[in-house]
Amino acid sequence: MRHLCIHRLATALPATTLVISLLSGGVPGVGPASAATVVAAPMAVSREAQVRKDLRRLEVSFKGRIGAYAIDTATGTSVTYRADERFPLLSTFKAPLCAAVLRKARISEPGLMSKLVTWTAADMKPNSPVTEKHVENGLTVAQLCEAAVTLSDGTASNLLLKQIGGPAGLTEYFRTLKDPISRMDRRHPELNDWTPKEKRDTTTPAAIGRDLLVLTTGKALRAEDRKQLNAWLLANRTGAERIRAGLPRAWTIGDRTGTNSDGFGGGNDIAVIWPGKGAAPIIMAIYTTRTPGLATDNKAIAKTATILARGLGKL
Repeated sequence: MRHLCIHRLATALPATTLVISLLSGGVPGVGPASAATVVAAPMAVSREAQVRKDLRRLEVSFKGRIGAYAIDTATGTSVTYRADERFPLLSTFKAPLCAAVLRKARISEPGLMSKLVTWTAADMKPNSPVTEKHVENGLTVAQLCEAAVTLSDGTASNLLLKQIGGPAGLTEYFRTLKDPISRMDRRHPELNDWTPKEKRDTTTPAAIGRDLLVLTTGKALRAEDRKQLNAWLLANRTGAERIRAGLPRAWTIGDRTGTNSDGFGGGNDIAVIWPGKGAAPIIMAIYTTRTPGLATDNKAIAKTATILARGLGKL
């Protein structure tokens, strides 16, 4: 079953009724929610139908499954599709991982970010373009975070997990974000070993999207730490063909990708997006899996981003 819904905080207008969540808190989309039925504008209904149609069509041609969540923090409008289904985290976990490290440095271990971490050749894992060059001299925790977020360095992520209590420590951090869904069970690269019945190392687009919302625009991190996390996301060099490719070049986008071209061909991207100078940000989380034997499809992720932005009325 395919799922899509559009939620909007809006003045009632004569049209088809939609169920929305009225959210409290300083940031739209964050905080306790209570369901209420309001009447939505005809344009919103039309967008909902169009987004559903477009994503269904894309999913068929994609030969796989697409999960998506997007929210416009300016209005509280959100667009979702299969947003409550589980998908493998893959390397998108490296963004909340570094948020957890920043929080630990702030509340319980001052100086953690400047701590020098060393490792041996035996610790090296695949896809570690930064740490492979520093086996002899090591890197600081801050440098490991930069490597993990901007270049998806696998060894760096494993070394960072050690700083917060391993995979269980990251799962615990998800719970502090009021996320009961996302979970981390294994390290890189074992966490990429996923099948449709696997719950380990998974999230849902809605859960991780809300996590990214509070981490990059909310109060889950201190202002200085939130700024640092956003800076790493903005400097990411692995997402040019995904969400970024589906949105206008003039928009400012920070993201973290995840990829597994083997097995079920997973390809993910989560992003914080500023659609213009001074504009309130948009959060997007796009997750995909494919029929075994098919590679990750960046174009499908980019097209999904375009569809979501249109659904939010931004394109």
